[in-house]
Amino acid sequence: MSQGDGFPEVRGTGEGVELWGLLFGEVPLRRGVEIKIVWRMTGEGPLRKVEATLPDGARARLAWGPEEHGGSNWRRPGQEWGTGFVFPERGCWKVELTRDRGKGHVWLRVR
Repeated sequence: MSQGDGFPEVRGTGEGVELWGLLFGEVPLRRGVEIKIVWRMTGEGPLRKVEATLPDGARARLAWGPEEHGGSNWRRPGQEWGTGFVFPERGCWKVELTRDRGKGHVWLRVR
């Protein structure tokens, strides 16, 4: 975890892509509280899938998005989308993102 444009940022692991997330909230994240996350991801095509799960299969609620952003001053490679998540439980959540060409994931700690 590092700071990007004054907010915590996380680098993901990708298959054929580079993935970054900018977290608009406290870290670690809090359960039951909506968090805005802006994603930057290389690859091709629209962002087809954004989902968050715990290892036991529990899912977080995607409150909104993904919404494509036309531009910003956050300097990471790829196109940009915004999402809003509500994580219902504590734990280490895997957030997966998929485009037509390329997919990646990040792990987020929720308290």
